[in-house]
Amino acid sequence: MKVTDIKTFVVDCFCTNFVFVKVYTDEGITGVGEGTLEYKEKALVGAIEHIKSYLVGKDPRQIEKHYHDIYRDAYWRGGVVLMSALSAVEMALWDILGKSLGVPVYQLLGGKVNEDCRIYINGWFAGAKTPEEFGAKAKEAVKKGVTAMKWDPFGKNYLQISNKDLNTALECISAVRDAVGPDVDLLIEAHGRFDVTTGITVAKEVAPFKPMFLEEPVPPNNLEALKAVRDKSPVPISAGERLYTRFDYNELFRLRAADYIQPDVSHAGGIMELKKLAAIAEANYIPFAPHNPSGPIANAATLQLAACCPNFCILEIMYSDVDYRKLLTSENLIYENGRMRIGDAPGLGIDLNEEECLKHPYVEHNLRHYTGALTDIRPPKTEFYF
Repeated sequence: MKVTDIKTFVVDCFCTNFVFVKVYTDEGITGVGEGTLEYKEKALVGAIEHIKSYLVGKDPRQIEKHYHDIYRDAYWRGGVVLMSALSAVEMALWDILGKSLGVPVYQLLGGKVNEDCRIYINGWFAGAKTPEEFGAKAKEAVKKGVTAMKWDPFGKNYLQISNKDLNTALECISAVRDAVGPDVDLLIEAHGRFDVTTGITVAKEVAPFKPMFLEEPVPPNNLEALKAVRDKSPVPISAGERLYTRFDYNELFRLRAADYIQPDVSHAGGIMELKKLAAIAEANYIPFAPHNPSGPIANAATLQLAACCPNFCILEIMYSDVDYRKLLTSENLIYENGRMRIGDAPGLGIDLNEEECLKHPYVEHNLRHYTGALTDIRPPKTEFYF
């Protein structure tokens, strides 16, 4: 079997663009992957083209060799653009291998330890601006069976936060806690906003609401700073969505800078790299809770890891999406009692509808996190999609 072509599909999805990859072979077996990057899609498409020039004509089933050589021969190793390109192609190769053998990818990684996985939702707050609106939307989500939810209540603040804005954030968290009751897990996102002192203050202030974790309290560039917050935080700290490969994570593990790790299958190196990261985390008794706010193919790939990683803890997923998401792929999610079923179809268990993807071409979107528009994450009146 040889690779004959690689195509990239950049699909507008309101707040960013999905970036899907499809790898074709001379035996008619294709594989799909996702490298949805959030905002640097043109650079990502170019990086995938460089991988295409290497991979065409080679056996797609030699996944470890191709990953190693592509990573090594980039020379300027790592970084989100190169790693997202490699991650997307890597998961497509696993999809091809699984399909060629007639088994799901998790079977090639040791088999199932989980039939399903617990999820927490992101994006449930779309359009909310006031604490009362957050509370109302949280209550509606719980009616649908949600048992865990995440959001960033900190507005457009960066590095520091005023007492006024902190109080507003705490009012928002309080409104959500009151709306959902004591049994629903709240996960508080900070998007790497704060300096160390502020991060510690925020951690102490949110503690009375008993969050499952406080995510990425400081920017991702300095793991010593993350450790400084964790050492004084009364709540668990999660991090890792902006770390790439086991080489970056090595320092996080050495420092024990986080209580939960959150690598993203679309950015940190793909399926095998996350499997290795989960194994290292398992040896350190750290729960594995992948970052997964992207599209249907990334979700399908992460579910393969949820199936076969003993320390898999909880999976992020978007609460809703553009109404045509269901047409872009063959995604068929089964959700019950706060958990998502893991299927057993060959490969990743999902296929791409190329024609539908082409109907929604690239639209430029920009980062909302520090503009006050963070909750403008989905179109108005978007419904719960799974």
